[in-house]
Amino acid sequence: MLPSSRNRAQPRASRSWTFPGMDYSDSRRKPQVIGKVILAGILISLCVIMLKHSSDFSGTSPFSRREPGVMHVLVTGGAGYIGSHAALRLLKDSYRVTIVDNLSRGNLGAVKVLQGKFPQPGRLQFIYADLGDAKAVNKIFAENAFDAVMHFAAVAYVGESTLEPLRYYHNITSNTLVVLEAMAAHGVNTLIYSSTCATYGEPEKMPITEETPQVPINPYGKAKKMAEDIILDFSTKSDMAVMILRYFNVIGSDPEGALGEAPRPELREHGRISGACFDAALGVIPGLKVKGTDYHTADGTCIRDYIDVTDLVDAHVKALRKAKPKKVGIYNVGTGKGRSVKEFVEACKKATGVEIQVDYLSRRPGDYAEVYSNPSKINRELNWSAQYTDLQESLRIAWRWQKSHRNGYGPPLAMVS
Repeated sequence: MLPSSRNRAQPRASRSWTFPGMDYSDSRRKPQVIGKVILAGILISLCVIMLKHSSDFSGTSPFSRREPGVMHVLVTGGAGYIGSHAALRLLKDSYRVTIVDNLSRGNLGAVKVLQGKFPQPGRLQFIYADLGDAKAVNKIFAENAFDAVMHFAAVAYVGESTLEPLRYYHNITSNTLVVLEAMAAHGVNTLIYSSTCATYGEPEKMPITEETPQVPINPYGKAKKMAEDIILDFSTKSDMAVMILRYFNVIGSDPEGALGEAPRPELREHGRISGACFDAALGVIPGLKVKGTDYHTADGTCIRDYIDVTDLVDAHVKALRKAKPKKVGIYNVGTGKGRSVKEFVEACKKATGVEIQVDYLSRRPGDYAEVYSNPSKINRELNWSAQYTDLQESLRIAWRWQKSHRNGYGPPLAMVS
């Protein structure tokens, strides 16, 4: 059973009480017995009243009240790849963290790792819930004193979005609206939103700046842009502090080896190229399939900006610290350097030491030829820059976790009790 503000012992008043020495068949003792019953009732009532004022009985917990000097951050999708790394960083920096995840893409094992590292009361709680359930989300906000929200929860595969567009609009756009409504209803005014470079589509000019027109070409990018638009429209009529981070292709894992990337097996064909490379190196799949070799690039394969997850979560924390009421910050989070898929595959071969078999196939629907960032704005305004820029080293660190976690965090959880 995972710790949660809702998992509490039953109040003592609900127990069945017996009092020895009572004999209701003796009429001569009735007045004495009645007196004892009344006295016992009064004592029980007093106990109940006293317990109701105590935190254990009333249900209040460190998560339901604010503590001076401690910021409480709700991390949606905190059991996922990026969300769990963000939660780890926040916990290391002494934030209080609540993770909400429906585990459709996330891993309970990642949450257990975090709980093991930070077992102290009031540091971390996990709540199993779906952000599409407005009633459940409202209850979570009502029972917890959040200071800020880092909203990561989303389905996030370009290829899958072209096959299941409605799922993406519901999961990304609609669920973000539910979160915003709950924030507004409960006075939570700081939002760090996890967006994507996919909102830009395929720009005519490189590198991409924050002023580059947003013309997404797949449902994933479109759903994210819609969510951004909702956030921006709402922020103009509220005191909300908003930071929107549009990041590029995420790789790597926790340098200390606590966390890594472990997507569902059935999603491998839609997943990140790093996961496919590692699966090929481990022998899980016979080889790597590179989709698209006829793009207008130097070697014919797509060019992407690969950002290490450790750098990415650092950008989120810096954004949180700089967020100000009635202000909106929009930032690209990338290295500023594009690498081709063929370059990536060669780096992966060197990082793993495995001569991975590569098959070249036709393009994947919804992909674009070249995308890389200009991160000068975030460098200037948030004093952030990518530190883990050695592609092979990032892959080597991630490979170390993959080798020691061949089954990821273990089998996916069917149900949380």
